[in-house]
Amino acid sequence: MVGAGIVGSAIARALAREGCAVTVVDRGPSAGGTSASGEGNLLVSDKEPGPELRLAQRSLASWLRVEDELRDELPSGFPDLELERKGGLVVATTAEGATALHEFAAAQRAVGVTAEVVDDDRVRELEPDLTPDRAAAVHYPDDMQVQPVTATEALLAAARRHGAQVRQGVEVTGPVLDRGRLVGVATATGTITADAVVLAAGPWSGAVAERLGVHLPVAPRRGTVLVTSRMPQRVWHKVYDADYVGAVGSGAADLQVSSVVESTAAGTVLIGSSRERRGFDERIEARVLSALAAKALLLFPFLADAQVMRAYGGFRPFVPDHLPVIGPDHRLPGLWHATGHEGAGIGLSLATAEILRDHLLHEERDELADEFRLDRPTLLPHLEGTAR
Repeated sequence: MVGAGIVGSAIARALAREGCAVTVVDRGPSAGGTSASGEGNLLVSDKEPGPELRLAQRSLASWLRVEDELRDELPSGFPDLELERKGGLVVATTAEGATALHEFAAAQRAVGVTAEVVDDDRVRELEPDLTPDRAAAVHYPDDMQVQPVTATEALLAAARRHGAQVRQGVEVTGPVLDRGRLVGVATATGTITADAVVLAAGPWSGAVAERLGVHLPVAPRRGTVLVTSRMPQRVWHKVYDADYVGAVGSGAADLQVSSVVESTAAGTVLIGSSRERRGFDERIEARVLSALAAKALLLFPFLADAQVMRAYGGFRPFVPDHLPVIGPDHRLPGLWHATGHEGAGIGLSLATAEILRDHLLHEERDELADEFRLDRPTLLPHLEGTAR
């Protein structure tokens, strides 16, 4: 397993529970990349009908089950996952946005999502401090949030309890091949052999794949979040403007900002969300921070008096057709992928692990799993190169 973020940790646990000998390697600490820079969202509200929404619905059900399982798998005193069933509220501030939001919610309801159009009285019950300048709002009670670093470490600790080994500070430098099959990886500290190599390195998966001899169209997409100082709670759900859905689904490389506001269990308020493709440029720029703040004030004017404690950024694994890659690499036997979830990796991690486990160990590949294969028609034009 290459990658000790939440996707890699979920897969390691799923395989170790089946009795597999699992070794997880990461060039840095566990949960040190994308998993540490997210907000811990477990969402259905931002996904249009299609395979990613079905994967999210399956994964949310898994989170509720795994929360209970981890209580038995982890030692007493392990930090709580902070799994909050907080729900989401999507707000349109224009008539045009309201029309689009109503159409989007209706399409989601048709495939089983609970998406409740709420009137002004109900909105005031849900979010008393929300701007009165709104045209429509939809409540998604099934949206949840988890503490992403704690969740990653919990899954990884559970994998260890089932026999997995975790090696941090180990960077993959190349493939170990046997008659055209990948049978392990070379690292700076030696060779690790394996029956299968699972690449779950988030936005760095493309670079690792190149070292293994194949091209994988995964690129980093930068995001930035503002964090306020602690305050009495005044934001009760994950609240975002209707533009957020469009920003998530856009493939544009230039800066896109939409308003996403939510409180944490620690008493801070998280303010996002930006998206921009600019490689692995880690700079936090004033132009992005000011755009985030301005957008947030459109939803919650009271934030004008809030103090910003810090800002942080991270990289999401972007794939051109906006779907994760889950399954074997048809060009290099022995290589498996679990990457490309962009900003939804926390929420989609458990279902991703189940799909990969079933395919790898039991050769079970259902209709949903087929949607995420590497050789799908929407991704084939972006694939180049062959195994060396």
